[in-house]
This record gives sequence, structure tokens and C-alpha cells, in this order.
Amino acid sequence: MRFLKFALAIAFTSAALMMSGTDEAQDVSTAQIGHVENAQSPNRQGFDPYTIPALLKLFHVPGVSTAVVRDFQIQWTKTYGVADVLSGTPVTPETRFQAASISKPVTAFAVLRAVDAGKLSLDENVNKYLKTWKVPDNEYTHGGVTLRALLSHTSGTGDGFGFPGYNPSAPTPTLEQILEGKPPSNVGPVLWERPPFTAQKYSGGGIVIEQLVIQDVYGEPFAEIMQEQVLGPVGMTNSTYEQPLPAAKDKTAARAHDQSGKAMDAKWHVYPEQAAAGLWTTPTDLAKLGIELQKALRGESKLLSHATALEMVAPVGTGPFAVGFEIEKRGEGWYFMHSGGNWGFRSDLMMHRLNGYGVAVMANSDSGGRIINEIESRLASAANWDSQYKPVPR
Repeated sequence: MRFLKFALAIAFTSAALMMSGTDEAQDVSTAQIGHVENAQSPNRQGFDPYTIPALLKLFHVPGVSTAVVRDFQIQWTKTYGVADVLSGTPVTPETRFQAASISKPVTAFAVLRAVDAGKLSLDENVNKYLKTWKVPDNEYTHGGVTLRALLSHTSGTGDGFGFPGYNPSAPTPTLEQILEGKPPSNVGPVLWERPPFTAQKYSGGGIVIEQLVIQDVYGEPFAEIMQEQVLGPVGMTNSTYEQPLPAAKDKTAARAHDQSGKAMDAKWHVYPEQAAAGLWTTPTDLAKLGIELQKALRGESKLLSHATALEMVAPVGTGPFAVGFEIEKRGEGWYFMHSGGNWGFRSDLMMHRLNGYGVAVMANSDSGGRIINEIESRLASAANWDSQYKPVPR
């Protein structure tokens, strides 16, 4: 019965489509959607005979939502499938997904707004700002740890774990308990294993320190700070860092599903590590954030200066990360990007550095990375993104 409900939802869910501008722009959007949605030619990766709804079934992904950017504005959005296999509720452009690690660059945007305002410096010792907890002084941190190092995963922290989140019925730890690995934290402590900037190692723990810095400087709850500094000003109207998700907003939230597309034992997990993994959002809202940075890089943003925006797209010199975003060359183009993977959710945001295009895709399954990769690959082909563009396998 559950499978039947899922299959019917896949078959009959109408895609949400937003297009604006001239008839020519609408024609371009319609052509792109058709190319992405339908069977491909020539065969590129072995999935070309499949439509997107068929791929959802093949990959065991209940639902997916996409927003495409062209000429520094949202060109079109498209949704498929269901937000929850138990209820059969269809995915819409307003369906919230957990952004997981894409929470990190959105938080970095807030840090850089504080830099512009003179509240923070990327290159000061973070202990200057921390009040409720301090980075311990040891052989690696004696010279100081900076926000630039934390935001680019080059601070020397050695945690190699992800954050599994917490069942909504379980107790959640404070940030200090998370950093020190004390109960009820379900991860180990954040430790240092090398001096800053000597190597790059992805560190969610470093971003928790960043969250504590922001809270201590502003003296407000993190979710409120992010609403005031980023989500509200950017126009991310369907986004929140509230953890757990309030009941009113949960009505439009997707459910977490496992690799077989089955519902998890809870609708979603709670992430007190808000800066690292706690953002609920939509592809449309993520695209808005990407566009705002693209505009800032052209000196056209009222939220972020051009000089500060450059920090988000210039790798620090060790590893591929700038302040918040990973930077990568694909084909002939340079992109700023970040992916995300929480318990039962997958997501990706990829934006061109200069040319005003990009894409955000979100899915509600542990196997969602496969459909995300296929959608991005088909879009790159349909939109004639940079010559010799090659997708990165997931």
C-alpha cells in the first residue's frame, strides 16, 4: 500500500514551474526542463533511457526539488515525487529539506557581514571573541586559531566525524558539551592535531566553534541571528536554523528516508550543531543566497562588500576551500559550491563564479546524491555550461 501511494504520487505529482521574463526566456526554460526531465541522447552515464520520475524509483529517492539560475536570477524550478512516503504529500517549491553541510557557507555569509560591520575579523584569534568557552592552548593552537582557518577547514582540528543528529525525543547537548565530547553529545571531542594552515581536513567541529563565536558576539540565539543577518535580508522566506523545527514549519517539511526510500523511524533528526548542519531550506532559497554572492562579486550587493565577497571564492592556499565555499574548476568554468548530507537528506548548491548561472538540488533520501548528480549533469548539457564540463561522480 505504501509503495502504491508512492508510485501514484510519482506518476501524478505535477511539477511546480516558475518562469519570468520574455517569451524567449520561457522557451529556453521549457527546452531545458524537457532536456533534464526526459531521456537523454547520446548515452553519457548509463541512465539516459530514464526520465527523472523513473530515476527516482530506480535510485529509491521519494522526492527531489530543483532551482536553476540564469542571468543572476532564478530561471525555473521543478519538483518531483513526494515529501513523505507515509502521507504521500507531494514535493512543492515550498517544501523544506535539511540542507545539512550547506548550512556552513550560509553561516559564513553571516560571519562576513559581521566582518563588514567591524564586529569580527577573519584573522584575529577567536579567543578574543569567545566568552562561554575558549580554544584550549596547546602546542598547535598557541599562536591562535582564526575564523579564516575555521571557515576553510584548515584550523588543525582533527575531528573526522559527521554529525548524526538526535532523535526529537532525545536530550540534546550544549555547544560546549559537543566541543568537549561530553554527554549527551553523540560525537567525540574536537581536538587539534596540527598547526593552522598546514593541511586541510574537513571539520564540523570547527564550525561549531564558529557558531559559538557568533552567539557570543551578538548575544542572541543563533537561529535569530541568522534570520536577522542572512535569511531575512537575502529573502530566504522558507528557511530557518531553528532546531528542532517548530510544528508550524514542520507542516511543509520533507521526511527523512533511507537508501531504500523507506521512511526513517523519526521524521527527521535534530541538529544543535546549527551552523554546521541545522539549516532547513529550499533550493529556491539556496539559489537566492548564491545569486546574492554572485552579485556581491560584481559589486552589486547591498549586503556584502565586493572585497569581503572575494573571501568566499578565494581558497586560503591550503586545500580547495575559501571562506565557507569549496572552489572547483569544471570544464572551463570556476564554481563555488557545497554539498550536504544529513540523516535521510542530500543536497547540493553549485554556482558559477562569474557568469550568473547555477543550480540547487535537494532530495529526501540517503541515496539522493545519485539523482542530484544526474540532474546537474543533464542541466549542464542542456544549458551548454562550460565546454568540456564533466560531472563529478557521486
